[in-house]
Amino acid sequence: MKNPKRKKVLFTLAAVVLIAAFSVGGYAIYANRQTDKIPELSFEEALNYTLGGNDNAVVTVGVVHDGQTEFTVYGKDGAVLPGEAHTYEIGSLTKTFTAALVEKCIAEGRMTLDDTVDAFLDLPDGNSYPTIRQLVTHTSGYKAYYFESPMIGNFLSGRNDFCGVTGDMVLARLSGLSVGKGPYAFRYSNFGFSTLGLVLESVYGESYTALVNRFVQDELGLRDTRISSGSGDLDNYWDWEPDDAYLSAGGLTSNITDMLAYAQLQLADSEPFAACHESLATIDASTDRFLEMGIRLDEIGMSWIIDDGNGIVWHNGGTDHYNCYLGFSPETGTAVVVLSNLAPGYRIPATVLGVKRMEELRDAGADAHR
Repeated sequence: MKNPKRKKVLFTLAAVVLIAAFSVGGYAIYANRQTDKIPELSFEEALNYTLGGNDNAVVTVGVVHDGQTEFTVYGKDGAVLPGEAHTYEIGSLTKTFTAALVEKCIAEGRMTLDDTVDAFLDLPDGNSYPTIRQLVTHTSGYKAYYFESPMIGNFLSGRNDFCGVTGDMVLARLSGLSVGKGPYAFRYSNFGFSTLGLVLESVYGESYTALVNRFVQDELGLRDTRISSGSGDLDNYWDWEPDDAYLSAGGLTSNITDMLAYAQLQLADSEPFAACHESLATIDASTDRFLEMGIRLDEIGMSWIIDDGNGIVWHNGGTDHYNCYLGFSPETGTAVVVLSNLAPGYRIPATVLGVKRMEELRDAGADAHR
């Protein structure tokens, strides 16, 4: 049976992923005060430790550099595997697609960042509801999620926590919440992005699943990215119902070729992505521990985290059995994607691996220009 404490780490950003990695016991040499060694490790050392002795590990690392893309698939003990494009859950990276759909909606004149959600959803008068801006920046005042009855059965059966949480349930929950006008500090909210999914469904008159699948496959050309069907060439995919409300917070699956193409779209800085990278709020959510790891949460755009110190724009994702990272540097034109079929709390998460690889690319570039 799952540890109940893990309920709060699903779909998380690096902050929560790292907390999970450091607080759950039994992770070999890094348990028992060994986590201080992580900042000193190279990317290769960190990767080899993470994959050490794990027969089932399949971690794919891709790079965009000088306009070219390449990737390597790693397995047990860091062994290089055949270069197959495996299907991974990408968890909260889904939020960047949801945000892009919101920006598309804005560009079409269907909404503004300062509209409140009751302009699109049938909600009671008298409550105070957040703006679209607050939702895409996790500054709405909403919690990470709110308990709904399907979560009991999901917990007992080991299913995805959010499976079976319908739009009607989220709408009913919204109707009972009045958050005031804020301002609120950064508080990562899957519930907020489930609300954005409902808003998009209302605006476009179709399910989020249909909307995002068409957007990523037909408009972006990412043919292997889609709402999860629960199947793929790896194991332990989450179960979802077709119209679950939390799909907009973390329901997509993808592979390395699509994610590298997606990274190139971010670097091209074309619409709708350019607007998504612009800072909308200062969040200053970096702890001393994250700074030691080279991870910064300084500002936020439309879901994308902005690392001012290193010039990186990034997001990550985690589900029960997968975690991932996508970061890019607009200045250097480089990007790194890490896709892992390991749990977010297993040894060193994809976010740390990705940041280490980004640092190595930055340092290599600096050396080349000396």
